[in-house]
Amino acid sequence: FGKIDICLNNAGAASMNHILTTSYESAKRLVDVNFLGAFLLSREAAKAMISNKISNKNSVKSGVIINFSSVAAPLCLEGEAIYAASKAACESLTKTMAKELASYSIRVNAIALTPVQTDLIKAVPKDKIKALLEQQAIKRFGEFDDIINVIDFFISQKSDFITGQIITLGGVLR
Repeated sequence: FGKIDICLNNAGAASMNHILTTSYESAKRLVDVNFLGAFLLSREAAKAMISNKISNKNSVKSGVIINFSSVAAPLCLEGEAIYAASKAACESLTKTMAKELASYSIRVNAIALTPVQTDLIKAVPKDKIKALLEQQAIKRFGEFDDIINVIDFFISQKSDFITGQIITLGGVLR
């Protein structure tokens, strides 16, 4: 279509390791995928969104960047130190980018996912997943429709005054 209106940073990698057994290589991979990947894609998408706005002055539609985080960040899950830290960095990036890009009519928000039955969690022990779900207000797995509903909300022009927000699916009880 010749332009970018929406950027979804939904790539993610996870690794369950105690901090004492986490290798440098594993930590670097998690930070590269979960944080640096979101940063790099957001930066380039924002440049394209700004360029489109400058070349099409009649366009009032804003650009939207949505980052994907995890309940692992606010819950500080044991065995997920680097994963949680990389997602917390992504949340901080979301809030700072929201401030930096607002003057260009680019909104930046994030979705913190609860466990969804995908390949990402299939190796996680069932008792760990159950304990995580018990820390949520709504004690169930997330569904793809739950995620799509939040994306639809964030990209809607009815949400053009919302930026720098993180919606945590399931409601984390801290």
